[in-house]
Order: sequence, then C-alpha cells, then structure tokens
Amino acid sequence: MPRESKKRLEYLLAHYLELPKDLVLDLPRVTIIGDMQVFVENHRGIIEYTPERVRVSTSLGELYIEGTGLALRNIFPEEIGVDGKIRAVTLLE
Repeated sequence: MPRESKKRLEYLLAHYLELPKDLVLDLPRVTIIGDMQVFVENHRGIIEYTPERVRVSTSLGELYIEGTGLALRNIFPEEIGVDGKIRAVTLLE
C-alpha cells in the first residue's frame, strides 16, 4: 500500500473512532504559551540546544525554536518543554 494511501486510511480511522490524530498519525503536537514556553509532544529527540536555539526532530521534520535565554524545562520520551523568551517557532521539512 502506498504511503499516502496508508496515511489517508489512518486519518479516516482516527476520525471515525474519534481518536487523537496526533497520536494515531505520529504527528508532533506543539503548544506555545505566550512568548515564554513551548511544549513539543511526540518528538524524536533533540538535535541542537543553545540558549538562542533548540532544534527538535519530529516525524514532519525539524522544529526550530529561536529566542533568548532558552532553557530545557523537561525532557521526557513523550515531551520536551522549553522556557525563555520565544521569538520564533518554525517547522522545516
């Protein structure tokens, strides 16, 4: 089965069974709270961490979090939390 067809089938299954699509489709969930915090669920690990940039691997590509005074609040297999002055959050495929 082609990858596109499989993803479409998984999407429809999640929709009809009312399951969270981010979990069924292995999609990242990014929650931004003001300009102070970013939470990334369903990640695949940290690629780079500096006080100005955090790069996180996801199933869709790399998530760039840019700002000043960035600090990792928590690192769990299912979630990463970043605190600091958030300037930009970008997803690069």
